[in-house]
Amino acid sequence: MKKRLSRFQVTCIVLLWAALCYIVLVSAERIDGPTIAMLILSAALVLIPVAKALKK
Repeated sequence: MKKRLSRFQVTCIVLLWAALCYIVLVSAERIDGPTIAMLILSAALVLIPVAKALKK
């Protein structure tokens, strides 16, 4: 059985993901299709499990 994520863990995961997205957007020379696609995919990989953890 997997252990549920606590609210603190969820908050840390989301804040770290947001910080990483900020770093990517600020350091990119230009924001093009692959950058946007990468951010959307990373959002799905991070936020879907977080939403499932909060739902339970």
